[in-house]
Amino acid sequence: MLKAVIVILMLAIMVSLFSGLFFLIRDGGKTRRVVNSLAVRVALSILLLAVILIALWQGGLTLNPTP
Repeated sequence: MLKAVIVILMLAIMVSLFSGLFFLIRDGGKTRRVVNSLAVRVALSILLLAVILIALWQGGLTLNPTP
């Protein structure tokens, strides 16, 4: 479950990044859609970092997994 949340957050970050690129090319940077898209990406990145750190702290993720 935790790994699925991490993957979904990473995919959402990539979608936000490419939507920012799309808006930059389409609008030429004249609207605030680029800024909003990149702000969403930053917020998602902070959320992803928080999820990973909390999971490491609680033991849901380990740095050295056993095979």
